[in-house]
Amino acid sequence: MIIAVDFDGTIVEHKYPKIGKELPFAIETLLDLKADGHQLILWTARDGELLDEAIKFCKDRGLEFYAVNSNRPSGMQFKETMKKSAKVIADVYIDDHNLGGLPDWGTIYEIVSKTPRRRHKKRSFFKRLFHIGR
Repeated sequence: MIIAVDFDGTIVEHKYPKIGKELPFAIETLLDLKADGHQLILWTARDGELLDEAIKFCKDRGLEFYAVNSNRPSGMQFKETMKKSAKVIADVYIDDHNLGGLPDWGTIYEIVSKTPRRRHKKRSFFKRLFHIGR
């Protein structure tokens, strides 16, 4: 599936224009979904330097997206269509503004994959604090 994922309030706490703290299990779950073969699109209102910061935040944690605010793979541009598309086409949209709010990331994984959440070996507090072992 193609999965469009919002950034502020979904991957991180909503502190726009700053980057909030990572929501528990957000990156881990997205990495699992990517490993399951899903294509992830970062779908955010951020642009320019703020968008670059969000992409770097995710990349520093091992998460790279198939595309950003587009259905085209990251880095792919066509001169005749340089305008940004206002609509990203996806099978699933994960956003904190969903009707009913954002479920926890374990529930999101189970809904998308239609399988129970795999349990990860818990990393030590020190490793989680300094993002070691991702």
